[in-house]
Order: sequence, then C-alpha cells, then structure tokens
Amino acid sequence: MKGLELAESYYRKYGARMIKEKFPQYQDRIAAGLVGDGSECYGFDDGISRDHDWGPCFCLWLNKADFEIIGHALHLEYQRLPKYFNGCERIASPWGKGRVGVFEIGTFYRKFIGLPHAPKTPEQWLCLPEAYLSSCTNGRVFYDPPGQFSQIRKELLGFYPEDIRLVKIAARCMTAAQSGQYNYMRSVRRKAYYAAQYAETQFCTDIMSLVFLLNRQYMPYYKWSHHALCELPLLGKFLHQKIDDMAASHNYETKNDIIEEISAAVIRMLHQERLSDSASDFLLDHGPVVHAKIRDKNLRQRDVWIG
Repeated sequence: MKGLELAESYYRKYGARMIKEKFPQYQDRIAAGLVGDGSECYGFDDGISRDHDWGPCFCLWLNKADFEIIGHALHLEYQRLPKYFNGCERIASPWGKGRVGVFEIGTFYRKFIGLPHAPKTPEQWLCLPEAYLSSCTNGRVFYDPPGQFSQIRKELLGFYPEDIRLVKIAARCMTAAQSGQYNYMRSVRRKAYYAAQYAETQFCTDIMSLVFLLNRQYMPYYKWSHHALCELPLLGKFLHQKIDDMAASHNYETKNDIIEEISAAVIRMLHQERLSDSASDFLLDHGPVVHAKIRDKNLRQRDVWIG
C-alpha cells in the first residue's frame, strides 16, 4: 500500500473517530489530509522510503480561532493514536518533525511559501521557489467541510499568473541554452570536466523547469523532478527518457546530441503554444520573444535572464 492510501485509511479508521468522540462540536470544522514533504505525498514512495518519516499519519488543519482553543488538546489526542496500522509503523527522523499532526492553516502554508494565503502580487509570486509551491499543493485532502484550507490550495493550484509564467519560461530559455547548447561542449573542449558536468546538470534542471512551466505544473525539488516528468502530458515522457539517456552515456558527443534534440523539441512546443515564432534552433533566441509577450510593464522591464 502506498503511503497516501495508508494515511487516508488511518485517518478514516482512527482520526475521524477520535475527532468525533473527543471534539464533536469541531468535527465539521477540521480539515484532514496529507500534504507536504515526503515521497508519499507525491505517490512516489517505495520500499526504500519506509526507513524514515513514512507510515500511518495525517495532517489536521484548523482555522486560527479553533486552533487557539483546541490545538494543543487535539495534538495530544493525535499523539495517542495507535502507532501501528496495517502492519506499518512510522519511524520519525530528527528532521521529520512537524511534517504531520495538527496545524493552524496559515502557519502550515507560511512554512512553505512565507505567507498564510496565496500570493497577491507579482513580486510575491516571483520570489517563491517552484519546489515549495509543489510541496504545499501535493498529496490529498481527505475531508474539509469549512473549505478554508482547500480554497488556498485551489488558488495555488491555479498556477502562476500568466505574466509570471512567461517571465520564468523566458528565463529558462536563456539559462538552458547557456548551460547546455553553449557552455557544455566549450567546457569539454577545454577539458574542464567539472564545468561540463555542472553545465549538463544545470541544463537538465532548467529544461525540466521549462517543461513543467509549459504544463502549468510546479516542479518538485531535485529528488523527484525527473520522476514527476512522466505525469506531464507535454514532453514529459520524452524528456524523462532523454535525460535518462544523457545520464547513462559517457560519450560527450552523444550527450551534446541529446541536448540539441531536447532543445529542438522544446522549441517546437514553444511554437505550438504560440509563445515564440523565432526560426532559430538556439533556445536563447526564443527567450526575448517569450519575454516580449509579458503584459505587465514592470515585469517586462526586468532582465530576461531573471526568473
């Protein structure tokens, strides 16, 4: 059983009953689910995942007023729930503290995005790393009668405002071209092998981010970004395979050919999405074209490399 299914079963058998018995007047005021850090929140967990911070658990989210009244008592009752469930036990690591349990809604979101609500301004959106937005919108909400937690989640899942998305796509065109199409083989020819390896990794990171942006999905942090590509309809499985091929190869020319193949596929997608009409095969030339489509004057005046 995957961790997400285990968590929901555990909540429905023990969590919901505990709330009904101990806090009956609040049972329709508490949201429950599993969202945040951990492979199980993405559905990516496997046997290796079970050695730390995996097992029967869930999150409970309360508004500020209710949290001040029953937060501590609810936490104590959560701690008293059975430690074993369906043959599984949660093994907590020193750094896994605070991933699950009882939370005030605003505090939960603030931990990931620095705000108790969805961003309201372009500046707020721009400063948020994709991985943190991914973490606080993954997983599953099991129960949320008040809807406050889910409303913030819905706003975040609506993805970046279009101008912010364009800022980021343009910047990724620039940096992916710089590291992959430009600096990779230059580093190889100089026998600067560390720089070449770094350029390859940077290209993969930026091109994955670009494809997530094209799909209007937040890219998870590095451990799961490549794995998550398979779920994307636009170029996802293609890019997943090509990056695997690149990582498996020890031939510099082969790696460079893959970089060019990936870049060409992304350029075709930029054309298909009507984000660029440039005929260039160099991704860097597409960055300013995408950037020019930004409507907000202040955002359009930003350096195309920054996003």
